[in-house]
Amino acid sequence: MFKTNEYFDGKVKSIAFEDANGPATVGVMAKGEYEFGTSTIEYVTVMSGKMTVLLPGSDEWETFDQFETFIVEKDQKFKLKLDDQASYLCLYR
Repeated sequence: MFKTNEYFDGKVKSIAFEDANGPATVGVMAKGEYEFGTSTIEYVTVMSGKMTVLLPGSDEWETFDQFETFIVEKDQKFKLKLDDQASYLCLYR
């Protein structure tokens, strides 16, 4: 069944589910800056809007547009900046 999650005082919300390949979430983020940690490899696809991301080990922010994917390795932290709201799909592998 589905599980809902809420972070950063409601500015990030997601619905967790499981597909044939493992756990996943779909969610939305409000404008703002966020930091997340990983416990598995995460494949994050921007579904609408755009996300500016500081990936682990990088000094440069990268912008990912609709339908672009970035990957964060297990046990890492990454930062996000959003100039407007966006939605995403995250696959946990």
